[in-house]
Amino acid sequence: MLLLLVKAKFLLISLATAIMVFSFTSDAINFIATRRIGPLRVPNWLASIAALILITLTLLGVTSLVLSQVNTVLSTALTYVESTPAAIASMFSWAGPDVEMAVLNSVQTLDVSSYLKSLAGQAGSLMQGTVLVILFVTFLFGERIWFSTKLTNFFGDPETAEQVGDIVTSIIYKVNYYLLIKTAVSAATGFLVYLMARGFGLDLAVALGIMAYILNFIPNIGSIVATLLVTLVTYVQFTDPALTVAVFLTVSGLQFFIGNVIDPILMGRALRLSTFGILLFLAFWGAVWGIPGMFLSVPIMVGTLIVCSHIPSLRPIAVLLSREGLPEPVPDRSLRTDEAA
Repeated sequence: MLLLLVKAKFLLISLATAIMVFSFTSDAINFIATRRIGPLRVPNWLASIAALILITLTLLGVTSLVLSQVNTVLSTALTYVESTPAAIASMFSWAGPDVEMAVLNSVQTLDVSSYLKSLAGQAGSLMQGTVLVILFVTFLFGERIWFSTKLTNFFGDPETAEQVGDIVTSIIYKVNYYLLIKTAVSAATGFLVYLMARGFGLDLAVALGIMAYILNFIPNIGSIVATLLVTLVTYVQFTDPALTVAVFLTVSGLQFFIGNVIDPILMGRALRLSTFGILLFLAFWGAVWGIPGMFLSVPIMVGTLIVCSHIPSLRPIAVLLSREGLPEPVPDRSLRTDEAA
């Protein structure tokens, strides 16, 4: 299983992303299709086509924007490559000249240019993944009307199929809620970081705002990386300790307020995930799928928690993954593994 996850990670990451995009859009389509404008109602097929066009344009637009900012970051970073080692070493000047020289020699041994070029090559595969996601979503839209029929025929029991349908619906609802809140919070974070960077006169204000938006989807670690990245860019550009500390405190306060006040208020008790469990899933999927796995770790954890909470033999896992040890209750029509056997 691990070998399959690693070897087919590009395909599986694209498929997982497509499923999340499809579930989020499908929920919106069902809502739109039930609305009436006077005597008229939007046909389901028309809403699906409109949603597919919107998804395609959005994904291609976002991918193009990210790639353009990656190119901007790389081209700007290459101009700072020569001055970066001295700037980093000067941060340790308080420890004495010997320590400063040792840090300088260590940093100079790093081949940053080659790393940046390899990063640019990896970013180039983002467009391929986007096209694959669009293809997956297209076929999922074509299959969505037969989903309930396939469940019934697959299990051979309408009651069991309804139980599985309830689980899938619960997963879709909670993942969609998480994505909606996280997207709004991340957008606010990225915009505020952009304003802060622009106010301090940083060259990469737009790129830093976009990276703060993207990194905010990685739980716990993403905000820390974004803060350190903004701080490092500030110090390399200005080499002013006082200004660097001011930027660090500003971004840290911003991330702390959003991550510990705004985010919990909006999320509420909807997910109830264990913080330690999030770190475990983050580490595992990060090791298996890299950075994309970190983005997908929380949705995968939500699905695992809901599935385990509906299967009595796996409920202890759901208890461990939940925040208070109280996962959602098992309904009367819960799946029972002994009956399935």
